[in-house]
Amino acid sequence: MSSETAQSKVQASSQQQNKQSGLHCPISDAHINRKEVERISRECRNESFWYRGLPLSLGSMLITQGLIYNGFLSSNPRFGSLPKIAFAGAFGLAIGTMSYIRVCQRKFQSIGVQPFGPEHKRHCHHTCKECEANFVSIGKENSKPSAS
Repeated sequence: MSSETAQSKVQASSQQQNKQSGLHCPISDAHINRKEVERISRECRNESFWYRGLPLSLGSMLITQGLIYNGFLSSNPRFGSLPKIAFAGAFGLAIGTMSYIRVCQRKFQSIGVQPFGPEHKRHCHHTCKECEANFVSIGKENSKPSAS
């Protein structure tokens, strides 16, 4: 019981801070648990590394070493095969980590966080009276002809 009251006090104080900062929207007042978001973010980082990034990185490094060993790729006279293997490993890690983005999006959607990325633009279709008044006043200022 005491943890629930403490949590409600924290939520109330964070909502007051949002209202004071101007970021509060009364219509979309859905509260998302930050600890849950942090847990999913940490889980996504770990899983993307272990399940996709590391295997793809090691696989690309082994394939590159095999290609160098068989003569399909030439090794650097000064550094040997190290630069090509390092590039293949870094590239494999990056591609493997990026390939896990869709799974992470689904995890965030399951707790109520809207999709992110350029194809998912978040718009608030609600226009509060304060914003509408500001928009009208800015429009009036811009429509005044200049005296020059």
